[in-house]
Amino acid sequence: MVTVSGHSEMSQHNSGNTLIVIEGPTAVGKTAFAITLAKKLGASVISADSRQFYRELSIGTARPSLEEMDGVTHYFLGHLSIHDYYNVSRFEQDVVALLPSLFSDNQYVIMAGGSGLYIDAVCNGIDDFPDPDPELRSYLKGLLRDEGLEKLRSLLLEHDPEYYRSVDLMNPVRLQRALEVVLSTGKPFSALRAGQPKIRDFKVVKIGLNLPREVLFERIAKRVDQMIDTGLPDEVRSMLPFRHLTALNTVGYKELFGYLDGNVTLNQAVENIKTNTRRYAKRQLTWFKRDQEVKWLEPGQLSEAMQFLSGL
Repeated sequence: MVTVSGHSEMSQHNSGNTLIVIEGPTAVGKTAFAITLAKKLGASVISADSRQFYRELSIGTARPSLEEMDGVTHYFLGHLSIHDYYNVSRFEQDVVALLPSLFSDNQYVIMAGGSGLYIDAVCNGIDDFPDPDPELRSYLKGLLRDEGLEKLRSLLLEHDPEYYRSVDLMNPVRLQRALEVVLSTGKPFSALRAGQPKIRDFKVVKIGLNLPREVLFERIAKRVDQMIDTGLPDEVRSMLPFRHLTALNTVGYKELFGYLDGNVTLNQAVENIKTNTRRYAKRQLTWFKRDQEVKWLEPGQLSEAMQFLSGL
């Protein structure tokens, strides 16, 4: 039994190492919640937001600043370049390799983010997917170029309807990768992801953060406006030479590329970012809600989170 002192600090009576996962939709407040919890536990934070891995992408990914981190050590923030190849299997390997050293200092480690596949990989393991076949990858890129995103969506719906229901349908990279696996192995991407969970030598506790939909959507709109005011258009402009890279096929960047191309006004691009971010948040919730082990709270319920953890 983990106990909590009167000062709401977690004691060290439990000998088991515990990974506390803070998950939920974009803009719900996971970062601030995780940092506050980490300070109470004296723990470090692992980022499970795949967009925040890239050092060149700061504003558009809402990567926390040093000031926001408030002295809490974070890992997997800006540790890659947009030119680096990285995937969920490597993330799993890197995190699992890091955890023993973090647990040697504290029995609690916090992992926070909204990339459900990356979180699942650390908690349950992930099967080793085949390396992409160059000819197949070229074929799928050609389909995307000539027939558009809808063609990839229809193929995925045909071959793997389960993954189709949870994937970000606006993300051509995710669609293409799933189709590479499906077409090269003959097996659904979702089936390969749903293999036997790997045995971990640490306990996993999951806390999901959510808000009423209208409140969440207001937060999304406010954050997008803040990104624009902070200089997101300039950040995207600096990425124009690299727009073909995988890391830049993401919400916030794609829409502003359209503005910089002269296809839409800045106001329309901003509205498109808000719309696509809302859709992304809905897909994130669909993914996370399928897990019955998640304890759902609102971001202001830190004391409830501490009580939940103390009862484990």
